[in-house]
Amino acid sequence: MIIPVILSGGTGSRLWPLSRQQRPKQFLPVTEHTTLFQTTCIRLAGLESLQAPLIVCNEDHRFMVAEQLRELGLSNLGILLEPIGRNTAPAIALAALKVSQHTPDALLLVLPADHVIQDKTAFHQAIQLASDAAQAGYLVTFGIVPTHAETGYGYIQTGHTLSISPNIQQVSAFTEKPNRETAEAYLKSGQYLWNSGMFLFRADAYLQALESHAPNVLKACQIALKNPKEDGDFIRIDREAFSECPDISVDYAVMEKTPHAAVVPLNAGWNDVGAWSAVWDVGEKDPQGNVLRGETCLHNSHNNLVYSEQRLVSLVGVNDLVVVDTKDATLVAHKSQVQAVKTIVDQLKSQHRSEAVIHREVNRPWGSYDSIDHGERFQVKRIVVKPGAKLSLQKHHHRAEHWIVVKGTAEVTCDERVFLLTENQSTYIPLGSMHRLANPGKVPLELIEVQSGSYLGEDDIVRFEDQYGRSESKS
Repeated sequence: MIIPVILSGGTGSRLWPLSRQQRPKQFLPVTEHTTLFQTTCIRLAGLESLQAPLIVCNEDHRFMVAEQLRELGLSNLGILLEPIGRNTAPAIALAALKVSQHTPDALLLVLPADHVIQDKTAFHQAIQLASDAAQAGYLVTFGIVPTHAETGYGYIQTGHTLSISPNIQQVSAFTEKPNRETAEAYLKSGQYLWNSGMFLFRADAYLQALESHAPNVLKACQIALKNPKEDGDFIRIDREAFSECPDISVDYAVMEKTPHAAVVPLNAGWNDVGAWSAVWDVGEKDPQGNVLRGETCLHNSHNNLVYSEQRLVSLVGVNDLVVVDTKDATLVAHKSQVQAVKTIVDQLKSQHRSEAVIHREVNRPWGSYDSIDHGERFQVKRIVVKPGAKLSLQKHHHRAEHWIVVKGTAEVTCDERVFLLTENQSTYIPLGSMHRLANPGKVPLELIEVQSGSYLGEDDIVRFEDQYGRSESKS
């Protein structure tokens, strides 16, 4: 039995402005029309003895995970919610503890949600190859066969071949990201593989390794998961207990210390999509070597990556650029400098700019809203409500709202009144009125909301009822 454990944390700041803290790269269609998270789930189809996945994600991303699974029609064993990020060792520990309650000898296939693997068949073959060693108690990782002297990845030094299989080797050492000279020596030796961050091991074997090498991680996770609160697929753990857990990767906590680490070579077109240059590497190129997404028009330009969310982007006489245009921010960088995009994000955070954290278009469990204009005392939003969904019953202390329906049917609650609005109809929600918006129809409801008042922040909400279990500070 193989249970995929999909790790969906991380912010992907090097893919800014597309990837941001509240909607990071794994939940975006970076390389295909499906998101990286969805593609990770899709490529598991056809794997022998496969069970439904167990997802570990940031609590703030729970509705995106649930919605993207729903879009694929996929079931799951649960969505474990991390109240704060504590790196991969604790995230995997939570999954192993959850699985071990019923099937301690189940194999956990640990996969980051944001990788690209182009050869699905080779990927499945590597997993099947690793299964025997994992069943025997080895902690198996997948080492990527290097194609060049890469300085952006950690490396795995291979040791002797295991008797259990001629294609599985003991791990001799894990090494940090090397400089160029060292990376070239690694490549020439033929003894090193790129560290992929993917693993296969028994749940009980991983927990035993934690007990031996990182008992403080195991103890904190055991306490955090002792009395979980389950709400549908969501599994909430104790925040205070989990905050006491060390922030440590599985490599540092276990893999570098255990004598039972093994590695399977993987040559399957793997890429961790860690920067915009990687998106260009895996993208489909035109005859001039350009990777293009969205509305673009190029002349005499070569080997560029252009990603446009909405507007037409034109390039003339330039090469090797990355141009990413979103609704509220634009990035222009040379491909050789894209690792430094993170410094831009750090600058934006230090300036308390919202563009570092959230997109102009914000996803909610009921749908989405797009802040299309704003001024000193007004804000205009385009709101989309999914069929059958409804917002919380709420009121505002500092703003009034006008709603104009442009598509679908709206059910409006305003104080004691409940009524329907259809296309081209509108209503006014006075300041302080208790109100709710719902979509009783079978097509998405679209409306324009005009807010006016002295304060228009999203935290000006007092909730009286909410079917999604959200706090008052989030809309």
